[in-house]
Amino acid sequence: MTFPNNQIVSLIRSSVDIELKENLTSEELKNILAAYINGLINTNFNKLISILYRMDINEKKLMRQLHDHPDEDAGMMLAELIIERQAQKITSRAFFRNKENDGDENEKW
Repeated sequence: MTFPNNQIVSLIRSSVDIELKENLTSEELKNILAAYINGLINTNFNKLISILYRMDINEKKLMRQLHDHPDEDAGMMLAELIIERQAQKITSRAFFRNKENDGDENEKW
């Protein structure tokens, strides 16, 4: 399933202090995010850890990615994981919104 990038951009903006325009391509978004992350790796690692925690990035998956691809750009790998996680959030919110709208009134809390 694909999503308009503006939904993903909006979610990223709410967790990361970064300027992002609305109509970015997926590749532009990934590149901007990777550059930002690489900057944090070099200058403010604690802030990066905080962002990853807030965005609910799976630590085991991240560590496995970094371990399996030691020569790849860490910022790019993290950017991909962040974008993937935001897409998952959009999917789950849509699923539960639809489920709520389809459910029986008596089943709602």
